[in-house]
Amino acid sequence: MTFLPRIRLKMAVRRSRTQKIALIPSRLKVFSRCIGLGLLTLFLITWVFPTQAQHPPIPLTGSTQAQFLSRELLTGNKEQDINSVQEDNNALTQLEQGKAFYAAGRFWQAIRVWQQAMQAYQAQGDRIHHALSLSYLSLAYQELGQWHEAEQTITQSLNLVANLLKPTPNHQRLLAQLLNTQASLHYVQGQMEAALETWKQAEQAYQDAGDQTGVFGSQINQAQVLQALGLYRRSQITLERVQTQLQTQPDSSLKAAGLRSLGVALQVVGNLEESQQVLQQSLAITQGFDSASDQSATLFSLGNTARALQEFEDAIAYYQQAASTATTTLTQVEAQLNQLSLLIETQNWTDAQTLVPQIYAQLSNLPLNRAAVYAQVNFAESLIKMGSNVDYTKPALLGERDIITPAPIPNPSAIAQLLARAIHQARQLNDKRAESYALGQLGHLYMKTQQWLEARGLTEKALTLAQGIQATEIAYRWQWQLSQILQHQGNLTGAIAANREAVHTLQSLRRDLVAINPDVQFSFRETVEPIYRNLVELLLSNQPTPELLTQARETIESLRLAELENFFREACWQVQRQTIDQIDPQASVIYPIILPDHFAVIVSLPGKPLRYFQTDVAQTQIDSTIEQLLQALNPVWSNKERLRLSQQLYDWLIRPIEPELKENEIKTLVFVLDDALRNLPMAALYDGQQYLIENYNIALSVGLQLIEPRSLLPQQLKALTAGLTEARGGFPALPAVELEVQNIAAQIPTKVFLNQQFTHQTLQEQIEATPFPVVHLATHGQFSSKAENTFLLTWNGRIKVKDLDQLLQTRQRQNTNPIELLVLSACQTATGDKRAALGLAGLAVRSGARSTLATLWSVNDESTAQLMVEFYRQLTQSQVSKAQALRQAQLTLLRQPNYQHPFYWAPFVLVGNWL
Repeated sequence: MTFLPRIRLKMAVRRSRTQKIALIPSRLKVFSRCIGLGLLTLFLITWVFPTQAQHPPIPLTGSTQAQFLSRELLTGNKEQDINSVQEDNNALTQLEQGKAFYAAGRFWQAIRVWQQAMQAYQAQGDRIHHALSLSYLSLAYQELGQWHEAEQTITQSLNLVANLLKPTPNHQRLLAQLLNTQASLHYVQGQMEAALETWKQAEQAYQDAGDQTGVFGSQINQAQVLQALGLYRRSQITLERVQTQLQTQPDSSLKAAGLRSLGVALQVVGNLEESQQVLQQSLAITQGFDSASDQSATLFSLGNTARALQEFEDAIAYYQQAASTATTTLTQVEAQLNQLSLLIETQNWTDAQTLVPQIYAQLSNLPLNRAAVYAQVNFAESLIKMGSNVDYTKPALLGERDIITPAPIPNPSAIAQLLARAIHQARQLNDKRAESYALGQLGHLYMKTQQWLEARGLTEKALTLAQGIQATEIAYRWQWQLSQILQHQGNLTGAIAANREAVHTLQSLRRDLVAINPDVQFSFRETVEPIYRNLVELLLSNQPTPELLTQARETIESLRLAELENFFREACWQVQRQTIDQIDPQASVIYPIILPDHFAVIVSLPGKPLRYFQTDVAQTQIDSTIEQLLQALNPVWSNKERLRLSQQLYDWLIRPIEPELKENEIKTLVFVLDDALRNLPMAALYDGQQYLIENYNIALSVGLQLIEPRSLLPQQLKALTAGLTEARGGFPALPAVELEVQNIAAQIPTKVFLNQQFTHQTLQEQIEATPFPVVHLATHGQFSSKAENTFLLTWNGRIKVKDLDQLLQTRQRQNTNPIELLVLSACQTATGDKRAALGLAGLAVRSGARSTLATLWSVNDESTAQLMVEFYRQLTQSQVSKAQALRQAQLTLLRQPNYQHPFYWAPFVLVGNWL
């Protein structure tokens, strides 16, 4: 084993024996937010600050979002030699010095000179510049997480000018800047309504000042807050208005900057294609003006959007262009760091190894500021990831003194020295946030080399710093890291406690989960999901008690919600704790969990403690069995092989609990499925003699906390039905759809719209006009693990999942009856997408419908028509639940010689309320 040298950081990395582990975060402010765009990625009007880097898993060199800073604050984005700035006792000069320090990311030095300027202006009785100095101080305090000082200074600033401002452009511009600073503080403190109102006031002040750029920036800020409040439609309208207004402006560097900021905002909220289009417009303008720095910033943002779209080759090309056109060493390194992290993510080791020495050579040329510290820590992170493919016990490939020497994988000692330098620089800057990142990453390196004592001390120190500035978006990482360290040390109790705190921190930030760290959008499975899964595994180890089982179940349900929020990059679900007893006394909820070394199952039975069982089997074998069974469900495969695979999964999932299901007279099985299991129809599991559907009603759920227990009464049945029978949009015709909707109309009152009548506008008008309890859409559609690839086909285009949820929830927003049942009878999960069913779950939850019936793959349209007709016939019977109706309809096909194969009846799944 290669041991790292003990780095001298002048800090205590050892704990005294009596010192307790710092696991409990300091008071966390739980924001009532549905989405945001990053705790620090604020729009501070009106000049565009260079977009900074993002690369998984730590946004150390910034985030995806552009930052607007006031024209008065920044002198531009050119790199400055801050070390050559001479201190001056002149207050005006001190203001300018502070701006230079702030622009360079040296916030503590900016505070020091601005405090001097503020005191000078106060002595002179110059209230305007006194107020301006206080406003600047508030911005710097916000950067350092010193919220009390930030609030105090901006309040003093506004009080100073309350009775002094005149209705002139200069005074209104000053007022707008102060209001903008105050709004940004409201935003990071989670005071969304106050932030929205203050940015509206800032917009008006910029309007009065004739500053159109400031107006655009204020409107973009408001759109972000509207997203945070869950007002997605209003946010979208605001962004569209900004885009329209920008298009009317003549080409200029300001227009290009505004479009770039708009494109980045669209990227963060998930409108990726629109983001790409807007950024391309910005790039075209910057190329026309031959502005290299603006081109570099826009190319960088295009790289981030391409990466979010998983267009990795394009993203690499954009990052390379951004680096080649960069006008500063820092922006060049940031682009190269993003390129390196993406090369590592796609396992392109050859190109990654080529890029490493290029970045190394430039690190020593970076200015002393926060971005430079983040760049070094991000570089270290990438090197650690590369090193994870190498056995550290082998001889080192790179010595400490050869830090710039090209080599395939650097020695851990060299990485440690790099991080030690970053820590030293962060302390020079008095930047606790940057110091926490660097310390935590150094702890991660020690963890990788299995030097557990040093790793633990560094991680605890990083955690303490993060908690001290209430940086919970950092703290959860170090809580998770501490849990891993304690687990390796054999301290199971401590590991569970630390892991639980990491999950709790994520839950407190859950509604900002995409917002905490835009990189979560790219690396959810690597960065967030393992924290939940590991806690479940720890809780289930060593014969778990009922209390631990309850905690494990709650963790699983929280993970399912977090997945959906990551899927949509939005979150606005109000959840409530429920037990199966409250919903259905004849139902059982089954939680299968695929863990590295075993197949775990938690079972909830009415009136009984939670049950747990597991089968010792490798995750690779489970995944292989699931993949083979999915293929075997094609009728061309051998029935014998299909039944063998199906019975294997039955033995893992159902067989151990069979006696208790019968003893408790369970009629309905509700599955909260994990990972690739979601693409499988549980109805097709085979016990050796019968399919599961032959003995139980079956439903799927994201979790009980999203179920509203309510039955669909026969007298409520009234359907709005729309569909396509003709080929459209590259999809084949569905001739049996006409027969399907006609037969449904024969069962229940139905209003039908086919082909040319089936448009987005018609559907919206009908849903708004008549309270149909059932909406039945017989059309092609696709579910995917990406929201942008989840859609339904209409005559005149596609309805994407976000648009569909807005359309279907119209009545709910109007306080009329929501849709009881949404039926999607010709959809499919995306081929080759192991998490495609996530799109189905997301649509089901976001649609606002209490229940959703859909298909996992495209089925013969004649058999589908028969099943749907029988389903509605069953619903007209009294005392028949939706799950029972679906089961009977599936059994009807199963008993027909032509449709006995599960391919025809198994893919129909009921998601949500099964009553």
